[in-house]
Amino acid sequence: MGDKGLDFKHKEVVNITDGKRLGYVQDVCADLETGTITSIIVPGNNKMLKFFSSSNEIIIPWQKIKCIGEDIILVEI
Repeated sequence: MGDKGLDFKHKEVVNITDGKRLGYVQDVCADLETGTITSIIVPGNNKMLKFFSSSNEIIIPWQKIKCIGEDIILVEI
């Protein structure tokens, strides 16, 4: 099986502003009309909120992605 260039779920997201590891990509949002990726979603970091809400996630717009490597995605948020 070949390697997929857009297999984001195996990539860890790191914020280059503070060096914080945000976690692995949970989901990718795309514009179905143009076929372009609009944002990536990583799990939120507040574990207490997960008791009250299942939507504790960080949505990172595509414009905030600075570099996509083999196993890491660098973002600036």
